[in-house]
Amino acid sequence: MVTMLLLALISTVLIELAVLLLLRERSKWVLGASVVVNIFTNIPLNLFVVYIDSSVKTMILGELLVVVVEALWYYLFLRVLSRAFIYSSLCNAISFLTGLLAELLIAVFHILLTL
Repeated sequence: MVTMLLLALISTVLIELAVLLLLRERSKWVLGASVVVNIFTNIPLNLFVVYIDSSVKTMILGELLVVVVEALWYYLFLRVLSRAFIYSSLCNAISFLTGLLAELLIAVFHILLTL
């Protein structure tokens, strides 16, 4: 379980840092803030989904809550609310969709191995 949580956290942090860099964010404060906020949002959300409720509704609501929390966190560093929400929305959408794609590829690979 710890390995899964760390893998999810590390991949999320790397993806979201890449997104911020692609958005031309160069502030070390903002990039560092991204790492910190992901530690406080990614791990609890993953624990909740794994141990309490893994429904699609819960995942979507959890992701929306994370977008709001992270946007408010970014706002502390950016002081531009619209930019904070853009950063948070894009980072979370891309990391979430990347995770779904990875899960799909793993499932397909597993199916192919069992044929």
